[in-house]
Amino acid sequence: MRCLVTGATGYVGGRLVPELIAAGHAVRVLARSPEKLRDAPWAQDVEIVEGDATDPQALDSAMAGMDVAYYLLHSLQQGRELEDAEAQIARTFSEAASRATLRRIVYLGGLAPATPVAEMSPHMRSRVKVGSTLRASGVPTVELRAAVIIGSGSASFEMLRYLTERLPAMVTPRWVRTKVQPIAIRDVLRYLVLAADLPPEVNRAFDIGGPDVLTYQQMMQRYARVAGLKPRVILPINMLSPGLSSHWVGLVTPVPRAIARPLVSSLRHPAVCHDHDISSWIPDPPGGLIPFDRAVELALTRIREATVATRWTGASTPGAPSDPLPSDPHWAGGSLYTDVRDADSSADADALWQAVDRIGGDSGWYSARLLWEIRGLMDRAIGGVGLRRGRRDPHRLAVGDVVDFWRVEERLPPELLRLRAEMKVPGRAWLEFTVTSRPGGGSHLTQRAIFWPRGLFGHMYWWSVAPFHAFVFPPMARHIVERAEMIQADQPIDSTVMSSDC
Repeated sequence: MRCLVTGATGYVGGRLVPELIAAGHAVRVLARSPEKLRDAPWAQDVEIVEGDATDPQALDSAMAGMDVAYYLLHSLQQGRELEDAEAQIARTFSEAASRATLRRIVYLGGLAPATPVAEMSPHMRSRVKVGSTLRASGVPTVELRAAVIIGSGSASFEMLRYLTERLPAMVTPRWVRTKVQPIAIRDVLRYLVLAADLPPEVNRAFDIGGPDVLTYQQMMQRYARVAGLKPRVILPINMLSPGLSSHWVGLVTPVPRAIARPLVSSLRHPAVCHDHDISSWIPDPPGGLIPFDRAVELALTRIREATVATRWTGASTPGAPSDPLPSDPHWAGGSLYTDVRDADSSADADALWQAVDRIGGDSGWYSARLLWEIRGLMDRAIGGVGLRRGRRDPHRLAVGDVVDFWRVEERLPPELLRLRAEMKVPGRAWLEFTVTSRPGGGSHLTQRAIFWPRGLFGHMYWWSVAPFHAFVFPPMARHIVERAEMIQADQPIDSTVMSSDC
């Protein structure tokens, strides 16, 4: 069967593609930025077409010759902008589907509460309306409605994980008493793959959930038990609104406020399956659906073994800059600020590249650890992502990966790594590393910080932080070189030395 997957740069989409390939399907991927998929392990096994889901012509081209289209597009904007944006994309997709020869649409939505649509959160209301629009397209549509997805790297799981691990005692908002029916990512993927083969008369929504119905408080306690932590002291109160709760989640977890708010808002109402009708069409696996504790265990195993395939951070963060690095400083009116540092290394270019490729996350930023932490806290205080997102793989980056409050914009091993800033700044910023071999042996590192200011405040920002660059960038280049030489000599790495200068 020929399957079109949209949203393949996201958490679920990036995991669905290899499952479809393993099931014997031919896969085409529609991506607005195909370069983000260049380093995906399955990139050579699929057809990747460039296009935007808001463009009817791009959708017509992408759907041509396809049997099934997976709708995994989702916006995490807020309020009316969210509903308008998602409604327009769904209409455009539905119209294109009705013009194509598709046999089926498969859509992953949210588990809607038993409440009038008008009383739902904007996030959930939008999910329900998208499903209705797709089912009205004339193309048989399966809408799978899931609540909290438990899997390494999902936003819901990361929120649960960090709240539980970082707060042995907590005063919590009342939504921790809300009942939820979580589902393991493995079961979600199984439903998505098998939904492609459903007969044409199936055109409806199905609730999907695991075997456990729990309150969020119970999920935190059971997570603690599986993770080997002491029972958490949890005191729910009725004072924190979803807006205030999202600030609280944003401070404690890596999930930024812009993403935490829709997740929290959806927890105001119970998210429990109203039925299990899907078993009539897709029977449960022989061993049954994965229980909550086992799903947590599987997720933690992947995290500990550094084998997380995709993360919620793979999708673009709301409000984050997305424009690529300006290729010509004059394009920015001659006001592209740079800070360039050079360093020679006795290590070869391969070892130097390995040191560059391991930057961020648990490895740190090779210098001024305190200043980096302060900058991360400042960013989170104003609604940014901060430093807590870490990185997916401790040893190897890929285009599109998140590295704390940066994102990999370009990676050309063993020569170039360019990171684009996603912290809150009045302009756009990049950090670029270039590795070259030196004649006669050794290698050379060129480290370049770039800032394109926006307005007067952008210029003021650059000159206010420029004095601190002397404490950050020279030792960063020096410690990258030192680490490369340790890698070359196969010596143990002392990460405290690499990141303690201030």
